[in-house]
Amino acid sequence: MKNIFATLVLFVFCFAVNAQEVVFKEATYQVKGSKIIKDGADVTKTLSIEDQQQIKDAFSVKKAELDKAKAAEKAELEKVKAKEKAVKKEEKAKKNQEKALKKAEKEQKKAEKALKAKEKAKSNFEKAGKKHKDAISKYEKLKNKGKLSPVDEKKSLENIEKLKEKLDKAKSKL
Repeated sequence: MKNIFATLVLFVFCFAVNAQEVVFKEATYQVKGSKIIKDGADVTKTLSIEDQQQIKDAFSVKKAELDKAKAAEKAELEKVKAKEKAVKKEEKAKKNQEKALKKAEKEQKKAEKALKAKEKAKSNFEKAGKKHKDAISKYEKLKNKGKLSPVDEKKSLENIEKLKEKLDKAKSKL
């Protein structure tokens, strides 16, 4: 895009430099203000009024063409700038979309991770509850049969207490 812009500017500059030159009756004249110059010498007074007027008219036509070309170039340049702006806007929108998509994916992974953690906590709670119940029922069964020694009873009660703590911990995590 920058090369196109540079080329257009160079084209207009070259056209502008040559716009002061007018070819009239197979001779090249330059118009600077009210003076008409041929080969570096002022020939305004040597030309007839009709010739002067025709040279100035030709210069006016050429200048009008130059102005028209400048306007067309300016319009083209504005189109190029508008296209560049649209492309940049599209790229920015695309980046924002990608960013939003990544954020959504991250949130989804976070939610999945939280769900897995919740399921694991629930499973741990259920296991701890089952172990606690089993330990209590085993203790009561052995106590009722009278097969517990004071040492075994103490160990069983300590085990039940540890399982109760694990159950409470699992419940708090749930």
